[in-house]
Amino acid sequence: MKFIQLVVAAILLTSTSLAYANPDSEFVVEDMRVEGLQRVALGAALTYIPVKVGDKMNSFRIAQLVRSLYASSHFENIQVLRDGNTLIIKVHERPTISNIIFSENDDIKDEQLNQSLEDNNIRVGEPLDKTVLTSIENGLKDFYYSIGKYNAEVDAIVTPLPRNRVDLKLAFEEGDAAEIKQINIVGNDIFSDELLLEQMELQFGAPWWDFMAETRYQKQKLSGDMEKIRSYYMDRGYLRYNMDSTQVSMTPDKTGIYITFNITEGEKYNISEIELAGDLLGNEEAIKVLMPLREGQLYNLAMVTYTEEFISKYLGRFGYAFPTVTTIPEINDEDKTVKLRLSVEPGQRIYVRRINFKGNKVTADEVFRREVVQMEGSWLSNTALETSKNSMSRLTYVEEADFETIRIPGQDDKVDVDFTVKEQASGSFNAGIGYGDRTKLSLQAGIQQNNFLGTGNQLALNLNTISYQSSINLSYTDPYFTIDGISLGGSVFYTEFDAGSANLVQYKSKTYGVGINFGYPVNQFNRLNFGVTYKHQEVSQLQRYEQIRNFYDVFADPENPDASLTFDTFQLSAGWYRSTLNRGIFPTAGSSQRATLSATTPNSDLTYYKVNFDTKFYFPLSQNQRWSFLSRLQLSYGNGYGKIDGHDQFLPFFEYFSTGGSDSLRGFENNTVGPKGILRTPSYITDPNGNQIVLGPENDGISMSQRSFGGNALALAGLELIVPTPFVEEDFDNSVRTSLFVDAGNLWDTEFDIDEYSALRASERNKVPDFGDYSRFRASSGLSVQWLSPMGPMIFSFAKVIKQQDGDDTKFFSFNVGQTF
Repeated sequence: MKFIQLVVAAILLTSTSLAYANPDSEFVVEDMRVEGLQRVALGAALTYIPVKVGDKMNSFRIAQLVRSLYASSHFENIQVLRDGNTLIIKVHERPTISNIIFSENDDIKDEQLNQSLEDNNIRVGEPLDKTVLTSIENGLKDFYYSIGKYNAEVDAIVTPLPRNRVDLKLAFEEGDAAEIKQINIVGNDIFSDELLLEQMELQFGAPWWDFMAETRYQKQKLSGDMEKIRSYYMDRGYLRYNMDSTQVSMTPDKTGIYITFNITEGEKYNISEIELAGDLLGNEEAIKVLMPLREGQLYNLAMVTYTEEFISKYLGRFGYAFPTVTTIPEINDEDKTVKLRLSVEPGQRIYVRRINFKGNKVTADEVFRREVVQMEGSWLSNTALETSKNSMSRLTYVEEADFETIRIPGQDDKVDVDFTVKEQASGSFNAGIGYGDRTKLSLQAGIQQNNFLGTGNQLALNLNTISYQSSINLSYTDPYFTIDGISLGGSVFYTEFDAGSANLVQYKSKTYGVGINFGYPVNQFNRLNFGVTYKHQEVSQLQRYEQIRNFYDVFADPENPDASLTFDTFQLSAGWYRSTLNRGIFPTAGSSQRATLSATTPNSDLTYYKVNFDTKFYFPLSQNQRWSFLSRLQLSYGNGYGKIDGHDQFLPFFEYFSTGGSDSLRGFENNTVGPKGILRTPSYITDPNGNQIVLGPENDGISMSQRSFGGNALALAGLELIVPTPFVEEDFDNSVRTSLFVDAGNLWDTEFDIDEYSALRASERNKVPDFGDYSRFRASSGLSVQWLSPMGPMIFSFAKVIKQQDGDDTKFFSFNVGQTF
């Protein structure tokens, strides 16, 4: 570009000297005129002219004047004339860019093109320097050539408009990328062509159904494949491996590419000795024990690189953030061994002057600062920074977090740390829409704010008005009630529940209560939670199902059997939560475990306990973690303790677990999986006098409810393959997730005894399944799409039932808003 500018300047200088009648003579400027100005003000133009009235004018001053005006970037043609002792400067201003248009560009985004033009000072409203258009065209062509499109054309079209304006249009003819016809590897005897080609991303001759194969030639990927082959050899001891040459040839029509590698494999080398040199800050013995390299091992370049990184990170824990670790190999070709000398230079200990936060438009700085374990004024610790980053990433209102260390000019031992966070919607509209054969359309709604007023505190108000439940729940939690991270929260709730409308056996309940809880952080991964809740519950419209007969007999009023049952309970809870997940929403790596125990106090009307454990493991399958594997497990159990009036206590039926639906077993209607209600009716005969005589229990009749009763034991498991969402760019992976899943599980009643029905007639006995059998599991598979929408998370599930039991209600599609991922 500089060369072009010099050429243009030389041409202008030549034309200028021709316009000046006598370049060898001098004259004193008595007057000066500037002609041709349109948008540039005269005063602005004069600031670029290094001549004023009274100055002597000669060839040198003319050349200086032209260079100065041209350097202002406002003019594309300049003439200097003399009329007596009057200096006349005629200019033609560069046209102003009115609009920039891109046409037929598929491989380059408009944003990238705009950035490229910005870098060359070409933007709407600015003067157009036509001299840079050719270089831009050539630069874009070079890009296309690098991705194998050798027939690509790029034309910069300038269309004049009135008032010295122009439209700039970049017209593209991208064409098709050259296909790789063949890849040849010459010189390999140890590893076959097929094995080495498997290491490469570029391929040739892929079958039509392998749509993931990359058969288009790309220069950058070729360089990457060459490095992959080198690493393959070097990681297996072939220290003398060398890529001797690479030939890339093209067919005459520029549509086909032939690639040839010439390599020298060499022989295997073992590590004979490992020597640590330099200043290891007194940690030499510890590093020797912990580092993965060992004498006698086969040379492995990846392991050498990992060892260098390990030593750097180890020293970084003590404030030496920028150490230099260099491995110097001493090769012995006679016995095929190599001595590795690791030279360590720790550099200066680095201290943190200030920690800053960027990108947080809603959340206050102190909310993030309390997640940071790196302290200002202390030495810089890479471990502390990574820990801080992970803690912030796990917040549900943070999409991603990162950090960088900024050197302070003039202070070699100090840095600033800048954390950059990308916030995501912290409030959600909690709703659900479902459709089942029995429940038809169901709706629910609520609102939750996980980052109330940017404080990091959680406020939730849930109003539920679905067909089977009306409830209100107000809760508030401060995760940092104390500076040490002890959390404090409370809730007030009221619920009216119609079990019969929720696919459960018929009963109604009203419940209100208040609870308080607090949490204690054990460390960055583990947390303990404790709580106490008072609850008043009224249960009515009970039917005499067999599973609640004992419960009913204990608590019902014999004189008024249809009266409601009321209970007051005080419940204590304790829980343990552990998380190493890389994100709070849509994690792709790490694991989480949660175990909770809740029990009513002995002075409560009901004495029971419930235990729950669930765990999730995410295993990344690709380096960018767009592919990941999830395994999950949930186990729950509940029962009673103690006695009332000589009767053993048991888990109240309205505290039973239920399952089925989008948050547990997809493919099954909500709350339909598990034991059904059993009604046992005595049989009668009428004697000759018209009196009814009750027959023995073996003659009882059995009828099964189609509604679920629930159970006191639950086991759910699932496997999911998280895949890139089709037609969605990688930038949106944190807001849209697609997965293929398999769900399996069962809900059963450990107190159910099938032998109680063994004396019945076969026709009645066969109606009763063994609801105490834990092996009566269900399973489904399908596709799930989750979207973190502006109104909250949405889940779309398509499921096919693999295994079901009699009485299960299935559904293929479900849609929910506001569910927890």
